[in-house]
Amino acid sequence: MQTSSHLPPHADHLPHTDGSETFLSVRGIDKRFGAFTALDSVSLEVRHGEMVCLLGPSGCGKTTLLRTIAGLERQDTGSLQAGGRDISQLPPQARDYGILFQSYALFPNLTVEDNVAYGLNAAAAQRKLSRQQKRERVTEMLGMVGLAGSERKYPGQLSGGQQQRVALARALAPSPSLLLLDEPLSALDAQVREHLQLEIRRLQKEFRITTLMVTHDQEEAMVMADRIAVMNRGRIEQFGTPDEIYRRPASPFVADFIGQANWLPFTRISGSQVAVGSLQLEIQPEEEELSSGRLFCRPEAVDLFPGEQAANRFRARVIDRIYLGNRYRIALAADALPGQTLMADVMGDAHDRLGAIHGGDGIWIALPRQSLQVFV
Repeated sequence: MQTSSHLPPHADHLPHTDGSETFLSVRGIDKRFGAFTALDSVSLEVRHGEMVCLLGPSGCGKTTLLRTIAGLERQDTGSLQAGGRDISQLPPQARDYGILFQSYALFPNLTVEDNVAYGLNAAAAQRKLSRQQKRERVTEMLGMVGLAGSERKYPGQLSGGQQQRVALARALAPSPSLLLLDEPLSALDAQVREHLQLEIRRLQKEFRITTLMVTHDQEEAMVMADRIAVMNRGRIEQFGTPDEIYRRPASPFVADFIGQANWLPFTRISGSQVAVGSLQLEIQPEEEELSSGRLFCRPEAVDLFPGEQAANRFRARVIDRIYLGNRYRIALAADALPGQTLMADVMGDAHDRLGAIHGGDGIWIALPRQSLQVFV
């Protein structure tokens, strides 16, 4: 793929920052459709040059929020600022963004060159670009997305991944200050999707363009985002880096939606001890001690073959194993945890040691106290 070492033509007007300056500010946005509340007092700040993913299940409000920022929906209350401008009441064409949809939205009767040039029309009028300058810009953008030489082709002659590259080139051609992506890769097969995830992230960083992307795919959000806003029922449940959201989820919904989870009901014995089944487990002390609730633990945190002095060590049986390509997921049952199945993810040496263990065989496992999080 060809790359470019310079920024879009008028990118020099963008402030040179360390990424800490807020570019997009969403404040107290409410949006209702009849009796249905799509957005419930949503606030969000996106830094200059940052990629933020809006992540959540269908109907959580993420697309409505994106469309509200784009001006395609009008908020009932709240305000929007981008680049220091109040855009709350501006029409879409005055908000200075590029947008990329799942459906590509290319004109089938126009060539690739004309499709990309279409995105330049407004910018050309405003900046008085000549026809030659427009043609050079189109060639540059197609080179950036790996489609140099495809100018004369029509969308129907391209694969789905190539069509989405054309749509991306069209969105970036006018050098917008904000890029909005509405599940742009969900219609593509897995291999093409993974490749374009990395390419979009590369271009986003190269252009230093503030980007907001909607996705329901947690792995996609983890790969692409600087920060993730996890949405549920019209609200943002947690906003943080992928590592923060995965390792320290702020709610049971986030813990369940991101990755895999083990849940164990408990009752409190003391500040740092709980009863789970017939086990007594040690946990990290908390500011607010719940008398009962659920313990949360990621599968990869389950310690197989722990040392004899390990805390929270007990016997379990292997009841199943599933091959996941880069790891195995082991299903475990324990007499001390009746009715509960624990999932453990293992790789390399740990799995090799399980080679001689068959279904029903017993092993020692442990739940490290630092990996146990308490929820209601």
